[in-house]
Amino acid sequence: MTLAEYRKQKGEPPTPQHAPEAHEEHHPGPLEYLQIGAILFIITAVEVGLYYLDMSYNALVAILIVLSLAKFSLVVLWFMHLKFDNRLFAMLFATGLLGTAILFAIVIAAQRGSLV
Repeated sequence: MTLAEYRKQKGEPPTPQHAPEAHEEHHPGPLEYLQIGAILFIITAVEVGLYYLDMSYNALVAILIVLSLAKFSLVVLWFMHLKFDNRLFAMLFATGLLGTAILFAIVIAAQRGSLV
C-alpha cells in the first residue's frame, strides 16, 4: 500500500504535488551548461598555464587554490543544482566544506611540525 492509498483510505486530502514546469523554469538550459563548461575549461587552462610560469611556489599554490575553489563553487552551484535548492542545503554544504578546510589545515600544520 502506498502512502497516497493509505491517506485516501483514511480520508485525508492528497498532498499537493509540485508542478514540474514550475520547477524546471529555475534550472538552466543547455546553453547555460555549455557556458559554465567553457568557463571551467578556461579556468583549468589558466591553472595548467600557471604551472609552467616561473613564479614563487607560495604564490602559485595560493593562486591555484583560489582558482580551484572557483571551479568547485561553479560545479556545486550549477551542476549539483545547489543554487536552486533550499538555502538550508547550501548552509549544510558550506559547513561541511569549512570543516574539511579546517581539518586539512590542521593535518598540514601537524605534518610540517613533525618534519621540522
